[in-house]
Amino acid sequence: MNGFLVIDKPSGMTSHDVVAKVRKRLGTKRVGHAGTLDPMATGVLVIGVGNATKLLQYIVDGSKSYEATIALGLATHTDDAEGEITFTAPSQLLADTSEARIQEELAKSVGTIMQKPSSVSAIKVDGKSAHQRVRDGEEVDLPAREVRISKIDIHSIEYTEKVIQIRISVDCSAGTYIRAIARDLGQTLKVGGHLTSLRRTLVSPFALNEAAGIEEAQLIETATGIARVLPTRILDFAEMNEISFGRSVGANPDERIYAALSPASTFAALLENKDFSGVLAAAPKLVAVQE
Repeated sequence: MNGFLVIDKPSGMTSHDVVAKVRKRLGTKRVGHAGTLDPMATGVLVIGVGNATKLLQYIVDGSKSYEATIALGLATHTDDAEGEITFTAPSQLLADTSEARIQEELAKSVGTIMQKPSSVSAIKVDGKSAHQRVRDGEEVDLPAREVRISKIDIHSIEYTEKVIQIRISVDCSAGTYIRAIARDLGQTLKVGGHLTSLRRTLVSPFALNEAAGIEEAQLIETATGIARVLPTRILDFAEMNEISFGRSVGANPDERIYAALSPASTFAALLENKDFSGVLAAAPKLVAVQE
C-alpha cells in the first residue's frame, strides 16, 4: 500500500480530517499530506501513503494554482470569511474604489515579493501552529518572507451594497498565502479585505482534473508519482543490493536528486551525488522499506 492519492478536498474539513479518513479507508497509519488547505478551502490535496509519505516534501515545494474570491469592504481577524469582522469600510469609500485602482494594486503583487503570512496559518511558532496560538488568545505576528506570484488574473469585479467581490486566479510559489493577498489589497485601498472562497487547482504536477473524492481517488504508485517530480534511473540487481546496505552506487548523470527504481520499476531510493575522496558516486538519501 504505497503511493499517492490526489484528493479534491471538500469544504469544512481540515487536511488532517482527510488524512484520518484515508487511514480508515486504506487500513494503514502511514498516511500524510502535501501542503495544508484551510477548512474553508477546497481542491487539490496530495496524500502520500506508505513509502510515499517520505517523498511529500518534494511535492510541497512545487508551484501552486488557485481560484479565489476576495471581498473588499470588510476585514476579519483570520483574513477569511470564518473570522470575526474587525473593520467595515464606509459605503462611500467603498463606492469610490475604482476597478482601475483594484487592478493596479493587484498587479503590484505579481513578481517576487515579501509577504507577511496570515497569523491564522499552519506555520509553527516554537513548536505550536500560529492558528492554534491565535485560538488560545495569543497575539501572533509572523515575519514577512519571500514568495513568488507569477500570475494574477482578474475574472470579475462586482460592486454590491456592502462589499466589492473580486474573482481571481493565482499562480504562485509554495508558501504563498492567498488570504494575505486579500488582506494586503484591502489594507492598501484602506477598505479592508478578506477571502471568501478558495479552491486549489494545482499542486504541481498534480492538477484538479485528476482529483477525486476521498473514497473514489485511485492510488498512483510511488514510482509513477515521483517520476513526475524528480528525474529517475533504473538500478540493476547489484546496485539494489548495494543501496540496501546504505552503500553508494555509480554517480547520477547530474547534480539533481534522482529517484532510483528497482529492475521491476518500483520505487527503491533517492540518490544524491557525493564526492568520496575525489570519486563521485550516488549515495542513498532515502531507501524505501521493501514491504
